Amino acid sequence: MSNTTVTVHVPGNHLMPGLLGSRDELLRLVEDSFPEVDVHVRGNEITASGADADRVGRLFEELVVLLQQGQVLEPVAVRRSIDMVKADERPSEVLTTDVVRSARGRMVRPKTSGQKRYVDAIRRNIITFGVGPAGTGKSWLAVATAVQALQNKEVDRIILTRPAVEAGERLGFLPGDLMAKVDPYLRPLYDALHDMLDAEGAQRMLERGTIEVAPLAFMRGRTLNNSFIILDEAQNTTPEQMKMFLTRIGFGSKVVVTGDTTQIDLQGGRSGLLGLEPVLSHIDGLAWVHLGAADVVRHRIVADIVSAYEAAAEPS
Repeated sequence: MSNTTVTVHVPGNHLMPGLLGSRDELLRLVEDSFPEVDVHVRGNEITASGADADRVGRLFEELVVLLQQGQVLEPVAVRRSIDMVKADERPSEVLTTDVVRSARGRMVRPKTSGQKRYVDAIRRNIITFGVGPAGTGKSWLAVATAVQALQNKEVDRIILTRPAVEAGERLGFLPGDLMAKVDPYLRPLYDALHDMLDAEGAQRMLERGTIEVAPLAFMRGRTLNNSFIILDEAQNTTPEQMKMFLTRIGFGSKVVVTGDTTQIDLQGGRSGLLGLEPVLSHIDGLAWVHLGAADVVRHRIVADIVSAYEAAAEPS
């Protein structure tokens, strides 16, 4: 690759502090990520010279677009933008996709290109399968999209469900009635719900039945119309349970199925998620989205751990 020089003209000196970061922290982050490129700043011009200068120029152009749209650049967002530009993707298209405003007033948006594909698939299809490791936002974005659909009156209710599979503890030893016993299994869905809605509003919707959280066994025999239904932890369904769930879908409904095939807790049974993609992939209105280590939005070490496990699982 030949050396090139690219100059980016930033439209206004007022954008420069946000673009370069406190004490040029963000500028140094870019320089560290592209060690073969020399970056020089003069006034509101940024000049990049070197083998990867074109990418650095595109990166700064994308970051300027994010700033112009009101986003505050933080190191984690810049790192994700760098990864996207290196993959020839556009951060300004990914990081500005609005899903819903959270209870804290912050706009929920996808943070990676994989997450944007996931959100887009949910919006376009009747059934979307989101498969990937922990921390990729599968459940969180599904709940956010469900709340958006409810607020837009696209559906009448939200139904959140997951299998109550014993992973080291037996349900019978837990105190209380059946719902009390399965509540720990449903807690992650409650947590995601409370991120999108304030606790009081969520409780009112739960009491009215506008939002229902229930174990998968409660879905048997029902037909779910005009609903946004999320099946979480689907790797812990049996094939029979998966078929039962998918045949509950009624008119005007949308379904998201999330799962991580590396975390199957079924004892002696076969997962209803494994091997399902080739069976259903030809059906119109049904999509599969696979998320990976690059889509992990927890601490960076989590992505490194996921990558290490993925590498260890590959045949030598």
